[in-house]
Amino acid sequence: MPTVRLPAVAGRFYPRDSETLREEVSSYIAQSPSNQLVHALGCVVPHAGYMYSGHVAGAVFARLEIPAYCILLCPNHTGMGQPLAVMSEGDWETPLGNVSIDTSIAAMLKQRFPLLHEDSAAHRAEHAAEVELPFLQLCRPQLKFVPIALGTRQFDTLEKLGYAIADVVAALKEPALIVASSDMNHYESDTITRVKDQKAIERILTLDPRGLYDVVTDEDISMCGFGPTVAMLTAARQLGATSAELVKYATSGDISGDRDMVVGYAGVIVT
Repeated sequence: MPTVRLPAVAGRFYPRDSETLREEVSSYIAQSPSNQLVHALGCVVPHAGYMYSGHVAGAVFARLEIPAYCILLCPNHTGMGQPLAVMSEGDWETPLGNVSIDTSIAAMLKQRFPLLHEDSAAHRAEHAAEVELPFLQLCRPQLKFVPIALGTRQFDTLEKLGYAIADVVAALKEPALIVASSDMNHYESDTITRVKDQKAIERILTLDPRGLYDVVTDEDISMCGFGPTVAMLTAARQLGATSAELVKYATSGDISGDRDMVVGYAGVIVT
């Protein structure tokens, strides 16, 4: 029997009921209608509870022509498992159905980048990749993907992973989208968070993975998915990316009204 990774945060970060979930995801996408979908190389999308960041994620996915394949990079919040963890086979279950892992792409990635370890433990309780799947499923029902959870902060390692992803994507006969799942600055005031996030977003928009790494480190920006974003930007540049667009930015304070302690959310498309 193939491995099935069960939902870890259904009913908490997003609705457990399939129809409620479908309606909610559809509403977030519908808030940002697009007349012309973009064939992007990569994107940055947030992964908080849908009530806080779903509208930002929806604004990104509403703009994208989702291809048949996706490499989904996320941080490792739990500390479980390997620091470079991939799952290469089986399905991920969501209330909207199962999403299959693309075994061949995962195998190519492991061959090209041997530091990538087969490890389901890092993914079992991690929410950051899971919350993106209902959006991807709704936009591309037959999607296949490869989940990678990153628990390393080493720039050289993240850069090498990005190069490996670029080589694998370039060798595919069909396009693949590289998704970096990340929230921005955490648990400071709305004013401070917006200033810090702007510095990080500027580096993302100039397609500067080293600059992003440095500003996050030097300015103490608690962007949980800067590692996935560094790897995505590195890969996208190798694949010929020339521009990035900030689709939407918000903080949790825009929803909760609490401006004293917020989390920032940025939605970016890289083409």
